[in-house]
Amino acid sequence: MVKLAINVDHVATLRQARGIDEPDPVLAAGICELAGAAGIVVHLREDRRHIQDRDVEILRRTVKTKLNLEMGANEEIIQIALRLKPDMVTLVPEKRQELTTEGGLEVAGQMDHLAGVISRMRDAGIPVSLFINPDSRQIDAATKVGATFVEIHTGRYSDAKNDTEQNREFALIAAAVNAAHEAGLKINAGHGLNYLNTARIAALDKIEELSIGHAVMARAIFAGLDQAVREMLALCR
Repeated sequence: MVKLAINVDHVATLRQARGIDEPDPVLAAGICELAGAAGIVVHLREDRRHIQDRDVEILRRTVKTKLNLEMGANEEIIQIALRLKPDMVTLVPEKRQELTTEGGLEVAGQMDHLAGVISRMRDAGIPVSLFINPDSRQIDAATKVGATFVEIHTGRYSDAKNDTEQNREFALIAAAVNAAHEAGLKINAGHGLNYLNTARIAALDKIEELSIGHAVMARAIFAGLDQAVREMLALCR
């Protein structure tokens, strides 16, 4: 069965909107784990718009499953990752003007830089995933730079306007999953997945883990966080 990791960034977004101490993403992470989540995901952005350094430091000490630190490949955040040693890092593209991550990492266009970052993480014992579009060119590049995982970007599938468009995007994801598996990469997936479209992706048996945040937090407003996580786990099963 595919594992479910919960991204708690949006809990921090709500906290930062008021500049106070609650809601606490660390507490949210604990609730998610107790509800059955196999991992916690946070994105420490360069602009610190939601998750803060202190959040990551506390989560590193308190997460009992697996802490996946999403990050841009910039030196300040690299140093934090090397110091805290999360269970995994996922390198993502990052632009200050975006509302959320808009697409996959252009691995093929920055192979030397990414290979250097991955080497430093490997020396520290930290496996690296690259967040990429479902594109054979990026999979080939991810293999060459030494990534352990790829996380297949499911945003275009999730944003599809009709069945034809969604089927086309699903086929690209399925092909990318097979290609990554054949290349010897481990595979995660995520971005934009919700309670209506997750089951189809979860059925791709070569995917190890789905990373889902916004849909679960939106559901939690009405149903509670524990229930929201359990409902998504049921879909994954």
